[in-house]
Amino acid sequence: MPQTPAPPLVVIADDDEAVCRALQFTVELDGYRVVTCRSAGALLALDLPSREACLVIDERLPDLSGLRALAQLRRRGCRLPAVILTSHPSRQLRAAAVQARAPILEKPLLEDGLIDWIRSAIAH
Repeated sequence: MPQTPAPPLVVIADDDEAVCRALQFTVELDGYRVVTCRSAGALLALDLPSREACLVIDERLPDLSGLRALAQLRRRGCRLPAVILTSHPSRQLRAAAVQARAPILEKPLLEDGLIDWIRSAIAH
């Protein structure tokens, strides 16, 4: 009997436990596997796959900004799609996100913007 492939992975990095749980619940309802991290250090310590996964990273992590963590992952060769979550992004943050090839989704997350982004990121 052929094995069913594992669903794609969504890695969520956010230091707010309630936000992490809510995002995990929403993403798992859509059929994805989810790994959560509460810090940039935890995100950077993960053994990430090279495909069929994406990253959802809060900009304000306690130990390193989300964009700096993503920059470190990019330097290591990680090419997974990533999105940065933040409230009221500055012009500088927007420019840095473009360089990191990571769109910004603004908090509070409304409707299905994050799920739509995840579906699109995994499909490409």
